[in-house]
Amino acid sequence: MAYDSNNVFAKILRNEIPSVRVYEDDKTLAFMDVMPQADGHVLVIPKEPAENILDLSSQGAAALIATTQKVARAVKKGLDAPGIMIAQLNGAPAGQSVFHVHFHVVPRQHGADFRLHAREMMETPDRLRDFAGKIKAALE
Repeated sequence: MAYDSNNVFAKILRNEIPSVRVYEDDKTLAFMDVMPQADGHVLVIPKEPAENILDLSSQGAAALIATTQKVARAVKKGLDAPGIMIAQLNGAPAGQSVFHVHFHVVPRQHGADFRLHAREMMETPDRLRDFAGKIKAALE
């Protein structure tokens, strides 16, 4: 499948749809997942158009993993999370639903429910901004 420049993440990159941004540099963007698997779920994407990790340039992959690591540290610190789950899916059979390569950074707490992604209600913007503020503070 060819890269679809009208996928939801491409639209977020172009500011065509709103997002609660956590971190941005010249090669990557991190923002709150609107249908989080856990409170504080962040998505990290490259600005380079690539459907999956296999299509991403080596430079894009390096930038993406560096930002993912930076954001994961901030999620852990900012949300006082004892664990962090990092997931990256390639292709529909693997569970990928948005075909722009991305990492999920999901804080994990002992005993906390793990919600199914994209199967429950969207989180409110106010709650997303609250979590984003805590994560941004930990980035500084």
